[in-house]
Amino acid sequence: MSLELFAIIFLVGMFIIGSIFPVNIGVLGFVAAFVIGVLVSGMETKAVLGVFPADLFVLLTGITFMFSIVQKNGTIDLIASWGLKLVRGNLGLIPWVVFFLGTTLAALGTSVVALASILAPLVLRLAYKFKINALMMGTLLIVGLTAGAFSPLNLFGLIVKGVLETRGLPHEPVILMVNVLLFCFVVGLIVFVVLGGIKNFKLSSKNVSDAQLRTAAAYASDEEFDEEENIFENVKLDWYKAATLIGIGVLIYMALFLEFHMGFSAFTIGLILAFMRPSLQTEVVKAIPWPVILMVTGIVTYVGVLDAIGSIDYMTDLISGLNNSYVASLVASYTGGIISSFASTTGFLAAIIPLVTPILEDPTISSTGVVAAIAISSSIVDLSPFSTNGALLLSNCKPSEERSFFRKLLVMSGIFIVIGPLAAWLLFVVIGVPWG
Repeated sequence: MSLELFAIIFLVGMFIIGSIFPVNIGVLGFVAAFVIGVLVSGMETKAVLGVFPADLFVLLTGITFMFSIVQKNGTIDLIASWGLKLVRGNLGLIPWVVFFLGTTLAALGTSVVALASILAPLVLRLAYKFKINALMMGTLLIVGLTAGAFSPLNLFGLIVKGVLETRGLPHEPVILMVNVLLFCFVVGLIVFVVLGGIKNFKLSSKNVSDAQLRTAAAYASDEEFDEEENIFENVKLDWYKAATLIGIGVLIYMALFLEFHMGFSAFTIGLILAFMRPSLQTEVVKAIPWPVILMVTGIVTYVGVLDAIGSIDYMTDLISGLNNSYVASLVASYTGGIISSFASTTGFLAAIIPLVTPILEDPTISSTGVVAAIAISSSIVDLSPFSTNGALLLSNCKPSEERSFFRKLLVMSGIFIVIGPLAAWLLFVVIGVPWG
């Protein structure tokens, strides 16, 4: 077996090992970069360090630093409370408030996993309280989070942007976000109709009040709520939250219109917000998703070693050997759906894009469409109970329904794995969309 092929097989093995053992895949990536790069292929240590993605590291750390402040200072809770107040008087709107609340918060840059951990208990408790299909509510939450996850501010969107720019490939972040949002909205609409969401409009009640929505700190259990407590009582707009909202707007303007480096821009705005309230900073730094950053940078470093020893060229030759970029993009999409259903979506995105470079460079096929298809296929399956977001839903269902809810999640994620990649491929690669 050639070294190039062995190194690629080990890359796949990293995801398998990471899904079985509680080991950060990024650590495996750094170790593999050293073993394969230095000890086996004879690269200089300096050369291995040279492929470390410093730009991507600053990008991820800067954004997550700033949005850790956004999360810790209560701005996320404020936006969530605004969204939940919209359900008053119409139960049929609750699932869509859940969808768009997840989309909005994810698009603003908040970690998808962090949002799932915050919103899953709330969403399922609402479902049980108002007798709405819990599977529908959970699915719309995860699909809604996915819809916003490829915004230029979110970790998923940043990873795609960073990897493509590192490879010197063109990227349209806004178009990617629009494509994913469109697809997820259609998926959410289908799920809403199939799982009986329309009937909730007939059950609408004018008596739905703030007092009935108090679930922020409660998990999906049989625990009673304090009937006098108001979930929105302590969630109010103050000067610091207002400054934070302005900071988010400034970041968007700096990154998208002035084209400043998003990582450094986020560090700058985050530092200003930090000086406004220094007492939060210890918790803010702890809240930065260091394991995710370690994972992504470790994998990208290993992929850089793969490039240096010729494994990327080896894979590109194999893909080119298919003699059909359409078929190759479909294979890549299904690979993303299958692997991400039990492994890290963020890690997979960092690994797969360099391997499909020949497809993205083919002028006969839409590179934006290919990226959208792979991105959707790799993230829409996060509903799987074997993934973090799916597991969060499962852990917050009623204990008496855990077995049945597990089976329902498994069936739903299976449907997404089978249909999702094909539908995304047909829409964005084969048919195409007029905006890119």
